Amino acid sequence: MKKEVKIAIIAIVILVIIALGVFVATKLTSAEEVGNNPYQMDEIVSEGENNLKNIKIFSSSNERPIAFMIDNNVNAQPQSSINKAFAVYEVIVEGNETRLMALFKGVDVDEVGPMRSSRHYFLDYAMEYDAIYAHLGLSPQADADMNLYRTNNINGQIYDTGKARTNTAKYWRDKSRKAPHNAYTNTSKILEICKEKNYKTTTTKGTPFNYVEHEVELKDSYITANDIKIPYAEKHLVEYKYDEETKRYTRYSKGKKQTDKTDGQDITTKNIIITFAKNHDLPDKEDKGRQQVVTWGTLDGYYITNGKAIKIKCQKNVREEQTKYMDLEGNEIEINDGNTFINICPIDAKVTIE
Repeated sequence: MKKEVKIAIIAIVILVIIALGVFVATKLTSAEEVGNNPYQMDEIVSEGENNLKNIKIFSSSNERPIAFMIDNNVNAQPQSSINKAFAVYEVIVEGNETRLMALFKGVDVDEVGPMRSSRHYFLDYAMEYDAIYAHLGLSPQADADMNLYRTNNINGQIYDTGKARTNTAKYWRDKSRKAPHNAYTNTSKILEICKEKNYKTTTTKGTPFNYVEHEVELKDSYITANDIKIPYAEKHLVEYKYDEETKRYTRYSKGKKQTDKTDGQDITTKNIIITFAKNHDLPDKEDKGRQQVVTWGTLDGYYITNGKAIKIKCQKNVREEQTKYMDLEGNEIEINDGNTFINICPIDAKVTIE
């Protein structure tokens, strides 16, 4: 064989070996970048899914959460099953009142309410969980946005019997209370309606909260947080008081301790998140003083747990995106395994933490 041919063959072999080396190195690097063993690529978690296997408060099952719009007027208290929700959002509405949106996942809850009508900005948080959205009536803005985002919603006005509870009633009235603060439903009836409407009841979407198994004890730049006061309006004060023995906060509204109608227990929470958001009156034909609340952007706030608080940033670029909760250095904060009240309060609210 001629010398030139041998040289050419050797060169080709060398090039093939180099190419194979580059290919293998690229695969290994890609595997490392996603944080997986390169020989177990089939175990990569899908986008938006959290590792919640050992978290108790947020079921790792693929069941869709259900978000319920709940009345927070003094005549609606005590409400039903608030303690069984993994998260409760409180946001201002017209008349210097607030409403609650309670989220349940993987639990069978026999009574939820009193149910009230939707406001459009609550959708911004329901979408973070791909939640089924249950309500009793809706504002014109909420109606438009549900159509825009094709929200899987259940309007109780269609199902409300106006009568006492029966085995077949999907929404019913508690005659011991005055309307409109006396409408109720439950998780099983909402799922029945979902089946009728052909709504999907599973999801791969996780939670915006970075839950961790270990106990989070805030250390750096913390503020003592035994008593938290959040004034939504002059006559609407929300307060949380810390219990060192239980490591939980008891909730007060308008000067009264809140309890659960179903069992008489105090309403308590493990975590509190405060987010300061701009709000203003919306001009509409009904002139009811309904609100616009700006939920997106980078908003200031606090994370509170175990008697301590830290300042945080709450970042949400678009309405349907999950909020990221970060410390002031831009690191995602760890959240204790336990229920969370998220108080979206006016940007000029004089919140005190002591």
